[in-house]
Amino acid sequence: MAVGPTTRRRQLGADLRRLRERKGLTLEEAGAAVGISKATLSRYETKEGTVKWPAVDALCREYGATDEERSALVELAKGAKIQGWWRSLADPIPESMNLMLTLEDEVAREDHYACMYVPGLLQTRAYAEAVHRASEAQCEEREVQHMVDIRMKRQELLDRKDPPHIWCVIDEAAIRRRVGGRNIMHDQLEHLLASSTRPNITVQVLPFARGAHAAAVGSFAVLRGQAPELDVVYVDILGGGLFMEKPRELERYKLAFEYLSAQALDLESSVELIKKVAKSIHGRCHD
Repeated sequence: MAVGPTTRRRQLGADLRRLRERKGLTLEEAGAAVGISKATLSRYETKEGTVKWPAVDALCREYGATDEERSALVELAKGAKIQGWWRSLADPIPESMNLMLTLEDEVAREDHYACMYVPGLLQTRAYAEAVHRASEAQCEEREVQHMVDIRMKRQELLDRKDPPHIWCVIDEAAIRRRVGGRNIMHDQLEHLLASSTRPNITVQVLPFARGAHAAAVGSFAVLRGQAPELDVVYVDILGGGLFMEKPRELERYKLAFEYLSAQALDLESSVELIKKVAKSIHGRCHD
């Protein structure tokens, strides 16, 4: 998996905090020693904003880091300025989508629970268009197409040389909800079946028969980085999304996903249910 600017930035923040705490310095003491404010150093450690590599070099020296540690962190600081492909898009994108693209470009694994729609990474273009038209009823068609273009571009990460593993637990409601009409929905389910055969994609269906479950509040995704401290949870909300990375929040959603996966059908049974629903839609398409 390629290491992108956001992973570098987040790893840098975690490492700077670790080194400072190892030295036994407060934010104020460490900042004063190298000539930066407490607020600036706090931003460095909480992975927000840009970082000046000379300041990182000075901090590492103050913390007594080894030459190897200092060199690695300086390189992280320099690499954190690189921007992703979406930064050059002519049309603006929502801030939550901007962050999602940045994080997703660098994940090692994504765990998705989907209760309303098939996860975006596994959507066909026609299905994605129908979802966006329904969700953003006031958007112009040009804007809908722009957002769908981005979603289709996102899917290219599935074809990388070393792609992330995508694990999806999809509520039965999402595979039965007729999005865009029968033909579009049938094609979407066929695409979902084809995707499930790929080695880096796992698809489970959570059937109605399981009743109440661990995530009745809605869809979410756990984006897992190269190390646990880089993990983030994304929760769908109306008009965008919410990102969470506090340890207790992460643990809660990770545990919820484990419960959901345990309650869902196994892989073979999930495929059979998707085939059954697709077949029933296909039959009606020719009535």
